[in-house]
Amino acid sequence: MTREEVSGTDIAVRTAGGVCPIVAESGALGKLGAIAAAAVRGRSACVVTDSNVAPLHLEAAVKPLRDAGFAVATHVIPAGERSKTPEGLVSLWDAFSRAGLTRSDLVVALGGGVVGDLAGFAAATWLRGVAVIQVPTSLLAFVDSSIGGKTAIDLPAGKNLAGAFHQPVAVVADPRFLRTLPAPEIAQGMAEVVKYGCILDADFFSFLEGVSTRGPGESDFARIIRRCAEMKADIVSRDEREGSLRKLLNFGHTVGHAIEKTLGYGVVSHGEAVAAGSVAAVRIGEALGVTPKGSANRIAALLRAFSLPDGAAAIGPEAADPDSIAAAMLSDKKKFGADIHFILLRRIGEATIFPMTAAKIREFLPAALAAAD
Repeated sequence: MTREEVSGTDIAVRTAGGVCPIVAESGALGKLGAIAAAAVRGRSACVVTDSNVAPLHLEAAVKPLRDAGFAVATHVIPAGERSKTPEGLVSLWDAFSRAGLTRSDLVVALGGGVVGDLAGFAAATWLRGVAVIQVPTSLLAFVDSSIGGKTAIDLPAGKNLAGAFHQPVAVVADPRFLRTLPAPEIAQGMAEVVKYGCILDADFFSFLEGVSTRGPGESDFARIIRRCAEMKADIVSRDEREGSLRKLLNFGHTVGHAIEKTLGYGVVSHGEAVAAGSVAAVRIGEALGVTPKGSANRIAALLRAFSLPDGAAAIGPEAADPDSIAAAMLSDKKKFGADIHFILLRRIGEATIFPMTAAKIREFLPAALAAAD
C-alpha cells in the first residue's frame, strides 16, 4: 500500500501539515502494517495500549506491523483516566528510549481516549515530535478523540491542561473492536455521538432517536462511526487549532469537565459527564432564549435511552452542586480572559459560540444542574 493509496481514502483530515487518512472499515487492523510502512521511513514502532485492551487486541495489532518489517516494542499502561498524568507521560518517554525510537519511527496508540491522548502527547514531545497512528478501540475514540490531533494529560488543576496539537499520520478504525466492548463503554461513546447530532446534523439526531427505540445493531454502528468521522474530519480540516469552528465540538464539555474534576478523574466516565454537561448547556440556552424550549427534554430523553445520565443530578449531589462546578470551571482551558466560550444550541443541529462570564454562568447553574421536573 503506497502513501498515495492510503491518502486516497474518502474520509481524511486535510491540514497545512498534510493529510491524515481515516481508514474506517471492517478488517482495517489487518492493514496497519501497510499503512504504517507508507507513513514513515523508519522501521521501529512502539505500540502503546492499556491493561484492558492488551489481552484482547495487542497481538493482533503487533502482527501486521512485524509482517511489514517493523521492530515492535510494546508498552501497557493501567487502564483508566488516572494513567493520563505527568508520571504516565514520563513512563512512555522511558519506553520510547528503550525502544530506540528515532524521529523517523512510529508510535501506535491502541486503545480508547486515555491511550490516544497520552500516547499522542508522548509522541508529540518525544524528540520534538514523532509520527503516531491512532488505532481506536472504544466507540468514544472511534467517533471523536482519535481524530483531530488533540493530545493531552490531566493535571490536579484541571483536565487536559497540558497538551499539544499533533495530527496522527493515519487513523485505523476497525469496527470489529466494538464486539468486545462492555455496554457501559458503548454508552459513554454514545454521549459524543449524540453531541454531533446536537451541534451539526438534525437529521442524524433524528436517526439516533429511531435507533434508540430498537437498540443499535452493527449496521447502525457502521453508519454512526462513518458519519461522526466525516463531521469531525470536516471541522478539523477547516479549523485545526480551534480558533473558531472547532470550539463547537466542546458542546457539553465545559460543565462535563467540571464534573469530572469535582468528583475526581475516573470516578465518573467522560461520556457520562459530557451527557450531563450537554443537558446543562441546553438548559442554559433555553433560559437565555437562545435555544427553543423543550430541546433539553428531547436531548435528555435520547441520552436516557442510551443509558446515560439525563442531567448532573442523575450522577449525584456533588455533580449537581453549583458552587463546586462553578469553581472547577474557572480552570477550564476554554476560558479566555474573563469569559468562558460556552457552546449553546440555536436549535438541535446548529450550535453557536456564546462568550459568558463565569459569574453569568454561575447564575444559571442551579437550574441547569437540578433534577428534571
